[in-house]
Amino acid sequence: MHIRPRRNRRTPAIRSLVRENVLTPADFILPLFLHEDAVNTPIASMPGVTRWSLEGLVKEAGEAHALGVPAVVLFPKIEEGLKTPLAEECHNDDGLVPRAIRALKAAHPTLCVITDVALDPYNSDGHDGVVQRDERGELQILNDETVEILCQQALCHARAGADIVSPSDMMDGRVAALRSALDADGFDQVSILSYSAKYASAFYGPFRGALDSAPKEGDKKTYQMDCGNAREAIREVMLDEAEGADMVMVKPAGPYLDIIARVRESTTLPVAAYQVSGEYLMIESAAAAGWVDGKAVALESLMGIKRAGADMILTYYAKRASEWLKA
Repeated sequence: MHIRPRRNRRTPAIRSLVRENVLTPADFILPLFLHEDAVNTPIASMPGVTRWSLEGLVKEAGEAHALGVPAVVLFPKIEEGLKTPLAEECHNDDGLVPRAIRALKAAHPTLCVITDVALDPYNSDGHDGVVQRDERGELQILNDETVEILCQQALCHARAGADIVSPSDMMDGRVAALRSALDADGFDQVSILSYSAKYASAFYGPFRGALDSAPKEGDKKTYQMDCGNAREAIREVMLDEAEGADMVMVKPAGPYLDIIARVRESTTLPVAAYQVSGEYLMIESAAAAGWVDGKAVALESLMGIKRAGADMILTYYAKRASEWLKA
């Protein structure tokens, strides 16, 4: 035989030369949970993940950044007494997230700080938008009223020093509204990473437990995408690009590799993908039971996400994977 593909797999050195995709710490964004408490609390629904105090948050972000992780994204657990139907706490300049942004930027000036823009951690109804009942008594999520509040939230984060705001609400028209609001207040350098194709997924369960942000009634299927749809994801991406998004995201990542690949082919914008809590927990649970090599499976799953077309990966493995890759 003249053609033997195995020649390119013969030694580690040759395999390294011909490898098409390479994972590095620079590919990762580390999601960080935070709360008002002065102690760091392990999250029962996500073994190995912690809900950080502000001091612990700054330390953890610094350790990840020292390993080469360029960015973190913040998810707050808001005290129950601060939650309201209109989520006013989300744009409190002295709130938990603005204080965390300021602390992170003061301690780590070169760290990219990304914030989640959505109402569910602050909404007493547990939804990403303002809730109202129609004349038949059915639950409705108000789109335009929600977008107005999201603009206030994004401006609050920008004033605190956020580098990127990341709307995860899936309301129509929110990217254009956020861009206009940021530009009008002089924050034209603050980027928007849009959750463009965020699916109504069962893989989010452990995350909602970490934030105590599950809907009190109903579900999120009137605004998050149906898992059976692919073309719709491209429509959402095209709209967000036209409205001024700087980057787009697919969430979840692992069960939606085909969507990542389609999105990558449809846009020149950077593409992010979120390896969500359910994906993480399945690997961790199988590894804890001794059924799989947790390190190997985690790294392979991350490589699969990158190979599908993701330029950046939000993953709870960001810090550990960076340590593994440097070993």
